[in-house]
Amino acid sequence: MRGFAAPARDLVILAPETGAPILADDHERRFFEAAWMHKRGDKYYFSYSTGDTHFLVYAMGNSPLGPFTYAGRILEPVLGWTTHHSIVEFQDRWWLFHHDCEMSKGVSHLRNVKVREIFYDEEGKILPVKAE
Repeated sequence: MRGFAAPARDLVILAPETGAPILADDHERRFFEAAWMHKRGDKYYFSYSTGDTHFLVYAMGNSPLGPFTYAGRILEPVLGWTTHHSIVEFQDRWWLFHHDCEMSKGVSHLRNVKVREIFYDEEGKILPVKAE
């Protein structure tokens, strides 16, 4: 790749109750790091880590350019500092890959990878999973 087709743009995540952008002090829903996007049907899912609250959450939109509306949590906090992930479809099933520090008993730089099947409800929302 030698360049981009267009300049970089801000990705906006809206609060469902107000339609206003989620602010940085909303630690349970704000974007912090570990961005991932996937498409299922006609919806785009932008998922990410909230940082210090350790939630893996997502927002939904009709375009990869947004705007996205916050839709909920995917995964409750795991053992370890970070929650980074990916979501992929394989053989008509959806899979969440993430890591934690369970095998190292909480040593945050010694991470192990986990995979779990995820499911969607009839509205297209991801059903949350509990950390193991």
